[in-house]
Amino acid sequence: MKQFLTLFLTLVIVYSYAQSSTFNSLLQKHVDANGNVDYKALKANESQLDNYLSYLNKTSPDKTWSADKEKAFWINAYNAYTIKIILDNYPLKSITNIKKGGKTVWKYDFAKVSGKTYTLDHIEHEILRKKFKDPRIHVGVNCASGSCPKLANVAFTEDNIELELERLMKEFINDPTKNKLTKKKVQISEIFNWFKGDFTANGSVIDYINKYADTPVNKKAKIKYLPYDWSLNGK
Repeated sequence: MKQFLTLFLTLVIVYSYAQSSTFNSLLQKHVDANGNVDYKALKANESQLDNYLSYLNKTSPDKTWSADKEKAFWINAYNAYTIKIILDNYPLKSITNIKKGGKTVWKYDFAKVSGKTYTLDHIEHEILRKKFKDPRIHVGVNCASGSCPKLANVAFTEDNIELELERLMKEFINDPTKNKLTKKKVQISEIFNWFKGDFTANGSVIDYINKYADTPVNKKAKIKYLPYDWSLNGK
């Protein structure tokens, strides 16, 4: 029995790794270094994405998983289903054009994970934000739009998530197309306004920005929020 259990757990780990590698390969192939997605080419590989989504639906995080592994799993799920809903409605100019029963794409159930069906909002707000209380989740999940932090072209894993979220947050904050920072003037993404509470648990929004900013901002600088570009993040 012990040998059987060991073999079973080994097969589960191998299967999990293979599925993550599948999603990673899709991202590597179809997402460039700037986070722009070649949705047309990805559409041709949709069966590979569907295989990964099938894995998500069959897999449930359990108490043996580390926090990093679970966080990576749910962020990948959010991003994979966002890509899927784009492909299901492609071509389109903006994810905001996708609606069902009068609900936006974030408000209706279609993401099948762990044998249940979730909204994207539930994954982001009720699972990721509520459980992990990590502001960097906002650069991990991707809303497929121009003003979003860029979509990482790697799948998140237990081993890489800490490094990748740090990298993505630093790149986002110092990206002049997303945030315009000088010592005395701050024009930043609406993300810092919409989710202000996430970024101010240990100080002000400027305090958080200064953790990553190449150019430190004066703590008394006046903040202005930039208009949000919802155009599709496609090539």
